[in-house]
Amino acid sequence: MAAIAAVRAVLLEQQRQLITGPIVVEGRDIGSVVCPDAPAKLYLTASAEVRAARRAKELGPGVDVEVVAADLQRRDQLDSTRAVSPLARAVDAVEVDTTDLSIEEVVDRLVDIVLNRTAAGA
Repeated sequence: MAAIAAVRAVLLEQQRQLITGPIVVEGRDIGSVVCPDAPAKLYLTASAEVRAARRAKELGPGVDVEVVAADLQRRDQLDSTRAVSPLARAVDAVEVDTTDLSIEEVVDRLVDIVLNRTAAGA
């Protein structure tokens, strides 16, 4: 739906109205399009293999990791090349490669970044 310009325009306005005050928001264009002035922007990455394994685990037993990997690759390609709000890392986003990190390590790193960014801007 986000690839349809008219729908995206309505959603963008609604997102901006909902995002007020200190809040954590996740999405593929939050830092680059929806909230370009956010004080802390994070861009999470991981290797294709790890992303596929993590997603397959979320989906449950018996899920083919190769099928999941192909679907993630297809989605990334579509999101990166769409005309409306394409997936792009915001220029001032801090990129965090989570490939070799546990969930706890990712959270700790993100909290540190946000606290440092928001303290610097205060």
